[in-house]
Amino acid sequence: MPKADPLGHLGVTMTPRGGRLRVYSRHASSIELCLFDPDDPNWVAATVAMTPNRSHVWTAVHPELRPGARYSIRVDGPAGPTHSFDPARHLIDPHARGLARTTSGEWRAYVQEEHFDWGGVPKPAIPLDHTVVYEAHVKGLTKLNPDMPDELRGTYAGLAHPTTIAYLKELGVTTVQLLPVHQSVSEQRLLKQGLTNYWGYNTLNFFTPATGLATRHAQTGGTGAVLREFKGMVRLLHEAGLEVVLDVVYNHTAEEGPTGPTSSLRGIDAASYYRQTPGGEYIDTTGCGNTIDFSVPAAQRLVLDSLRYWANEVQIDGFRFDLMATLGRDRHAQFDPGHPLLRAILDDPALQGVKMIAEPWDVGLGGWQVGNFPAGYSEWNDGFRDRARNFWLTDAASARRHGTAPEGIGSLARRMTGSAHVFAAERGPLASVNFITAHDGFTLADLTAYDEKHNLGNGEGNRDGTSHNRSFNFGVEGPTDDARIVADRRKAMRNLLGTLLLSAGVPMITAGDEFGRSQRGNNNAYCHDSELTWLSWDHRGWQEDLLRVSKRLLALRRENPALRPVRYGKWGETVPSATQMDWFNKEGRSMTMLDWDSPAERTLQYLAASTPEFEEFNRILLIVHGLEDEVTVTLPEHVGVTGYTLLWDSSHDDISQLEPEHAPGGRLCVGPASMLLFRAHGEPLGPGEPGEPGENRGENSDPATDGGAAAAVVARGAEAASEADGGAPTRADGDV
Repeated sequence: MPKADPLGHLGVTMTPRGGRLRVYSRHASSIELCLFDPDDPNWVAATVAMTPNRSHVWTAVHPELRPGARYSIRVDGPAGPTHSFDPARHLIDPHARGLARTTSGEWRAYVQEEHFDWGGVPKPAIPLDHTVVYEAHVKGLTKLNPDMPDELRGTYAGLAHPTTIAYLKELGVTTVQLLPVHQSVSEQRLLKQGLTNYWGYNTLNFFTPATGLATRHAQTGGTGAVLREFKGMVRLLHEAGLEVVLDVVYNHTAEEGPTGPTSSLRGIDAASYYRQTPGGEYIDTTGCGNTIDFSVPAAQRLVLDSLRYWANEVQIDGFRFDLMATLGRDRHAQFDPGHPLLRAILDDPALQGVKMIAEPWDVGLGGWQVGNFPAGYSEWNDGFRDRARNFWLTDAASARRHGTAPEGIGSLARRMTGSAHVFAAERGPLASVNFITAHDGFTLADLTAYDEKHNLGNGEGNRDGTSHNRSFNFGVEGPTDDARIVADRRKAMRNLLGTLLLSAGVPMITAGDEFGRSQRGNNNAYCHDSELTWLSWDHRGWQEDLLRVSKRLLALRRENPALRPVRYGKWGETVPSATQMDWFNKEGRSMTMLDWDSPAERTLQYLAASTPEFEEFNRILLIVHGLEDEVTVTLPEHVGVTGYTLLWDSSHDDISQLEPEHAPGGRLCVGPASMLLFRAHGEPLGPGEPGEPGENRGENSDPATDGGAAAAVVARGAEAASEADGGAPTRADGDV
């Protein structure tokens, strides 16, 4: 934002004459500040006419506009298809930092009590290459936790309870990404069905924490109590070294379509804040009824002010932007990577060091923008998700039906090494947020247990949610006691977790996947606030086994820098904090076109050697085998490598009985459809020193750079992947 800001400070600030409220409306003809009686939020005790300036900012000052005071605004203006003015309607100040509901169901803003003692606790500032994101719902994470007081379960305080923190630390994640915590409401359609928007992707206001996620004590504790509980949660998580990232929904509001409830922006200046045709039809790129018009500076300012508030006043470590392609659409509704808002978020001095994660799509025309955001953003990589699911699930299903998988291993290798064909070289592998599942869609366990969605409980006749899940039930739909199917499913979960946590990029785990949580085949459970969506803390034996695997994989990622490069490598150069890779087939020889591309040759080995900048030298060997038959692998011989120590094998819950030490050139039986990780021992190569003659020396960015025939194969695969990954996903009722 420019230093000379024509809009100035919006919302309420304190002055010697009392509180000053400033609100933007370009088209209003009059605005009135209403102050309510302290004992009756329905009784207007005082009104003040607000006056505009040349920047269309309206101002009023009143001595009673102080912490705890409840207030609203009433706005009048011209009639017309793009306007929704009503001088009798009480509206929420868009910059309000406190909200309370009256007994009649209306919302009142109140002046927030901001003071909080942070005790000098700093933000953890975890480097992006060490970051592991854990996506969770505040309520769902702790609602069933038996080891905390009942009044804390499902609340901000419950998230900060010692048992929750201990669990997160023992698991090994670094960053808790919370589903929306801005005050939200349920859509009118859901209310009529007796359902609720549990996920919270229907924001009422961008500055206030959701009251319903606080303890009863905080909800009845007066001005500032809910905010203090929220800040206390952040402080305790920071003390434990855990970051807090918020999933923020700026692309639309809870006002829904033109006939939806009017609570704030629509009544203040619909023509400025919402995308509309001249005839008043809403241009909806979100699938939620309305779309905020971010070509308007006031809308941009609303987002920036909200981000600054949460990042500084509430000490939030980062943001995941829901449907962020919408935030980058210009006045013609076209996505622009250089959009002023996208740039301002990165350049704002008040937001430096804050993690910025884009969901890089929306449902509008040209909405799929993966890889097109500016350097400084990380992006959800749906191509990684799809390739991993294909390789371990739908390819296996196809092979069982047709005798062969539809493709070779090259496309998975490209994703595991940082998706360099998607993200520009200057952005590097950390531009990719890798995930197998998210809050919407099947859980990890359900990916292996259901071929079809089972959403009848959502009240839409099973029409909602995607039907393209890239899942495989391994022979039976839903729960089964068939030992073979159960074993296949559990190994598939281990393979998917291994793919996620042993790949270059920033991994994101969906809460509960680490122990195999199920939603009984519901892939759009946004409207279920129940045990269907809450995490169970009572695990069966196999779930404890999977949890141990998850902890082991997270520890291995933490201990091996070669698995988490910061930069893409360059052919013939030693790039600091990149990874030098050498690719081998099952015979321990350089990969050929057939090895990369053939559905019959879905086995590779790669040596990944770190190029140290801040950590010690490290080299690993990862074997990926994607056929449902055993294979004999010859471990590669490589200059400087003297031996391999087995660290993990997805064929087994426990590798303690397996032979750990192996020699280069040794032969090893690899189980069907499995992954193995070894630590490679020996000395690092010197700068620019080549490997063995004919060796497939590459980089962490893309196996296509290895040259020769293999490069041609992978280049063709990249083109196919770009086509397959394209297209905007369908908006579910809660989120994409």
